Amino acid sequence: QVQLVESGGGLVQAGGSLRLSCTASGRIAGINAMVWYRQAPGKQRELVAAIISDGTTNYADSVKGRFTISRDNAKNTAYLQMNSLKPEDTAAYYCFADVVARGPFWGKGTLVTVSS
Repeated sequence: QVQLVESGGGLVQAGGSLRLSCTASGRIAGINAMVWYRQAPGKQRELVAAIISDGTTNYADSVKGRFTISRDNAKNTAYLQMNSLKPEDTAAYYCFADVVARGPFWGKGTLVTVSS
């Protein structure tokens, strides 16, 4: 079985920064894509940022220029550096991984709260 564990969430003031981590463990030959999603109360889950194995990235328009996704393939870990945080970034952040020959997996999420 593959497990994803997110960490790094917390409470921060508007304008501040947080760095989220997502580490995959288990029988992993490789990971095609690692993706951060978020879900705010009363809203649908939305894609925040994605990175594939060759390093190509994609961002939601709402976070471009503020968030940076990266990954360490040797550690099966993805990071989300979040700068200039806004109250509207408040949400539960979930990690998703498309694991080679194993399929998709989700983490349980980490909560980010941005106070105004």
